[in-house]
Amino acid sequence: MNAPSHPVEAKSAAQLERRLALVEALQAVLPTHALLWHTEDVTPYECDGLTAYRQRPMAVALPETEEQVQAVLRVCHALQVPVVARGAGTGLSGGAMPNADGVTLSLAKFNRILRVDPTSRTAVVQAGVRNLAISEAAAPFNLYYAPDPSSQIACTIGGNVAENSGGVHCLKYGLTLHNVLKVRGFTVTGEPITLGSDALDAPGYDLLSVLVGSEGMLAITLEVTVKLVPKPQLARCIMASFDDIQRAGEAVAAVIAAGIIPAGLEMMDKPMTAAVEDFVHAGYDLNAQAILLCESDGTPEEVQEDIERMSEVLRNSGATAISVSRDEAERLRFWSGRKNAFPASGRLSADYMCMDSTIPRKRLGDILQAIAEMERKYQLGCLNVFHAGDGNLHPLIMFDANDPDQLRRCELFGADILETSVAMGGTVTGEHGVGVEKLNSMCVQFSAEENEQMLALKRAWDPLSLLNPGKVIPTLNRCAEYGKMLVRSGKLAHPDLPRF
Repeated sequence: MNAPSHPVEAKSAAQLERRLALVEALQAVLPTHALLWHTEDVTPYECDGLTAYRQRPMAVALPETEEQVQAVLRVCHALQVPVVARGAGTGLSGGAMPNADGVTLSLAKFNRILRVDPTSRTAVVQAGVRNLAISEAAAPFNLYYAPDPSSQIACTIGGNVAENSGGVHCLKYGLTLHNVLKVRGFTVTGEPITLGSDALDAPGYDLLSVLVGSEGMLAITLEVTVKLVPKPQLARCIMASFDDIQRAGEAVAAVIAAGIIPAGLEMMDKPMTAAVEDFVHAGYDLNAQAILLCESDGTPEEVQEDIERMSEVLRNSGATAISVSRDEAERLRFWSGRKNAFPASGRLSADYMCMDSTIPRKRLGDILQAIAEMERKYQLGCLNVFHAGDGNLHPLIMFDANDPDQLRRCELFGADILETSVAMGGTVTGEHGVGVEKLNSMCVQFSAEENEQMLALKRAWDPLSLLNPGKVIPTLNRCAEYGKMLVRSGKLAHPDLPRF
């Protein structure tokens, strides 16, 4: 083997030797163009959508066949080299951040839609297929794939499976888990594995539910069978303005309490509304303290009834203005702002960190008021947009990653949001995953015994902890150190929560 002219920097002679042995073994099973190891080649893979944390891998594998994926896994298992699977890199929790001593396994070339079956209303797609591409392929049959993350034009179905992604319509149609029938791939040792079935149920333990949302820690996903749903005959969207954030939050709870399940129920605060309006000109009310988007879909009769009922609830909850989309173009315009919230925010700040906690719907106003206090406490701005219908928050903390102090304050701000969400009866993540971002917060939500049970499940699938190690589940030592740090710094906002 010819040694690389510019290998990724090695920390020691032993590490360099290990890297060269790995590259030599991978060269034997991959075409030359499917293996990257030079610094300039692997740098684009050093992070996902969470750009504040970066790490170059020893090598990047870009297999083109299932046999090549299997061979890469067998090589890495034999050499005990960690493997981090990567899709489109749109994740926001650092789940695809490389391991410095490992291989990044890119599944970007697995981008074929294998079959669309309008009779069974299913599609079989490879892991690298974009979320939106599934709906585009199903459109001729008047079908579509329901989960629609904001990144759906770029994110892949394999990444959606890893994170159990949702989207603005998840309140009615569910998350990825509720829209996937079967997943096929490989275990860490390269053993083929199929979970779920083409039927609505499968014999044995429901391991598909274990795999979906496991963030690449249990197996490598290569092929997914998804459910398709009929396109509704009609969809209309209400845009409601509120002059008080608390009332807007209470309106969300009132809509659900009235027995209405909107197709989508989203909320944006005034700073976020201003950001997206300047970006896409969706026609938002810039004087409102908060805006709700409430959508109904179905038959024309169902939609008419829902729109009337929701409008009444929103008026009774204090809405200062209500607009209902008159046609499909206006409905899409209403949603264009919500769908472009993240890129619009990127125009206002050098960097932002998007949090992802959940709270009971009735506490939406409380958490927004708490976040406003945190903005003053940490001297950083925050734009708020979230899936109000299921209480999934997406606060975007604005900062400059080139300023170490701003990054430090941003991390504390984010941890405070997560800890406060747990104190309000919520969780530290809804759909973005834990990755590296929320490891410390997992110490706050779960006891040492609970984290150990999750680690035991990980070890059952991956005894050597080679698949995406060091993510999602914190070690006992990490939780102990985090607890000591909080006590020393006086940062325990809710001292009854941590169970270190």
